[in-house]
Amino acid sequence: MKRILFFLSLVAAIGANAQQSSKSTLTPDDIMPVRGFCIAAPSPAGLDRFIKFIEGELAPRNVNTLILRVDFNYQFESYPNLRDSVALTKADVKRIVSVCRKNNIRIIPQINLLGHQSWAGDIGNLLREYPEFDETPDIKMPEKYAWPNPDGLYCKSYCPLHPDVHKVVFALVDEICNVFETDAFHAGMDEVFYIGEKQCPRCSGRDKAELFAGEVRTIRDHLALNGRQLWIWGDRLIDGKTTGIGEWEGSFNNTHRAVDLIPKDVMICDWHYERPDQTPVMFTMKGLSVVTCPWRNPESAVLQARDMIKFRDHSTPQMKERFRGMVHTIWSPAETFLDAYYGRSSRPGDDDQVKCFKALFDEINSLTSASL
Repeated sequence: MKRILFFLSLVAAIGANAQQSSKSTLTPDDIMPVRGFCIAAPSPAGLDRFIKFIEGELAPRNVNTLILRVDFNYQFESYPNLRDSVALTKADVKRIVSVCRKNNIRIIPQINLLGHQSWAGDIGNLLREYPEFDETPDIKMPEKYAWPNPDGLYCKSYCPLHPDVHKVVFALVDEICNVFETDAFHAGMDEVFYIGEKQCPRCSGRDKAELFAGEVRTIRDHLALNGRQLWIWGDRLIDGKTTGIGEWEGSFNNTHRAVDLIPKDVMICDWHYERPDQTPVMFTMKGLSVVTCPWRNPESAVLQARDMIKFRDHSTPQMKERFRGMVHTIWSPAETFLDAYYGRSSRPGDDDQVKCFKALFDEINSLTSASL
C-alpha cells in the first residue's frame, strides 16, 4: 500500500511540475493573441505627439496591433487628386513604422471601401473625384444633414460592380500597404446601408448578400496576391432583426447572409459599444476569426475582455484559435483623443474613450498575467 501511495504522489508531483513548466512557457500572445488599438491617423502637425503616445502608452500596455484609419490622409502618388489637402508624407509614415517595429506592434492601415463614402453633409474624396462610382447618384447631399431622413441617407457607397472602381481603390490599397510595410489591410465595410439599389443600372435586382460577399471576396483576393490578410468590421454580417441588435450593429438589408459566402481567412472586427453581445461565438462557428471591439463603455469593455478569455478557455482547439482577442476603437480625431488623454480637453464625452481604453488594457494585462 505504501508503494502505491508513493507512486501516486510521484505521478501527481510530476504532473504538477509539468503543468507549472507548461504555464511558465506561455506568453501574452498565447493568452490573447491580438491586443489592439484602432484610431484615425494623426495630422502631420500631430505626428510627434502621436509617436510619443505609441512609445509611452501603447507599448507599455502590451498593445501589439495598431489599426490606423488613414483613408485619404496620405500623399498618394498613384492618385494625387484623392489626397486630403493636408496629409502625411512617406517620411511621416516611416516614422510610425519605425516606432511600431521597435515596439513589436503590427500596423494595419485602413481605407474605407464600399460604404462610408460620405459623412453627414459631405461627399468623400473618392465620390467627389469620381461621381460615376456612386451607387445612388440620384440621392443628393442635404444642406443640413439629419437622421432619419426620407432618403435613408446615412453614408453613401460606391457601386461594387462599376468596371473602373477597383482600378482606383486597389492602387490606393497597394500604395498604403507598401508604405506601411504591412501584411494586412482593413477595408472598413461597416454600416453599408446602400447596396444593390434599384436605381443602379448594374446592381439593381441583385441579391444584396451576394453583392456584399462578392466585394469582400474581390478585395480579399487582391490582397492575397501579395500575401496580405483582409480585416473588416462585422456588423453587416449580423442579422440585426432576428438578434434584436438593430440596424447599426447589425444588418436590416439582408447582407447578413454573406457570412456564409465570404472566405474564411477574413478577420472580423466585431464591434459592440453598449452591451457585451456574444456574437463572436457566431463568427467562430462559421469558421471565421474574430476580435471584439469596444469603444467608450468601460464596464462593457471589461466584460468583453473576460468573455474573450472564457471563449478561448472553453472551446475546442479548432474554435479557440479563431477567438483572436480585443481591439479598442477611437472615433474622434487622433488629436482630440490625445488632448483628452493628456488632460488638455474638457469637452463632454471625450474622456469616456480614455477611461474605456485604460480600463480595457488594465483588464487585459491582469487577465494575461493571471494565466502566465
